[in-house]
Amino acid sequence: MERYSTPQEEFWAGDFGNQYIGRNESAELLASNLSFFSKALSQTGKIFSCLEFGANIGMNLKAIKLLYPEATLKGIEINSIAAHILAQTIGAENVFEGSIYNYSSDNQVDLVLIKGVLIHIPPEKLDIVYDKHFTSTKKYILICEYYNPSPVTISYRGHTDRLFKRDFAGEMMSMHNNLRLIDYGFVYKRDIAFPQDDITWFLLEKSM
Repeated sequence: MERYSTPQEEFWAGDFGNQYIGRNESAELLASNLSFFSKALSQTGKIFSCLEFGANIGMNLKAIKLLYPEATLKGIEINSIAAHILAQTIGAENVFEGSIYNYSSDNQVDLVLIKGVLIHIPPEKLDIVYDKHFTSTKKYILICEYYNPSPVTISYRGHTDRLFKRDFAGEMMSMHNNLRLIDYGFVYKRDIAFPQDDITWFLLEKSM
């Protein structure tokens, strides 16, 4: 079994990550994701390649594919069961199974996506993940997370030190001066048509 550098990695690679799969696969979620990404990516024009950090079984990438049928999709996933299902959707050659911290590639994509994953990264590791986002994209980064103006830690399904809220987009822009905010928004969990889990999204553009 792979040895991980943080308890958060072990958490998602193990039984809790397995259970998460069953809670996040439905036609309703796909419909909500389609609505979500059509709004969040309305300023990008066509996307021909996308890499998702923490792709799970590919529910976000399925929606991206419906919006951009010609796009090549790639995903990073730490949970082996989820990675196997993801491979059936986007092809095994496009799946990196392992920790985000261990991912590296010289091939940049049009869009780097992360949704509901930065909130589970321990704060001391965030700079590593921010940098991997920046180096992996040639144009856009879409961050979709719980937002808080200052860093806070809250309980997550009875577990401590597993969910962190902060201004992820602001921190990433502070770290990389040639990133600029081009759009942002919020989707409420009580939306009557296409709910999301109180997600605030930020679309960043990388200047060359």
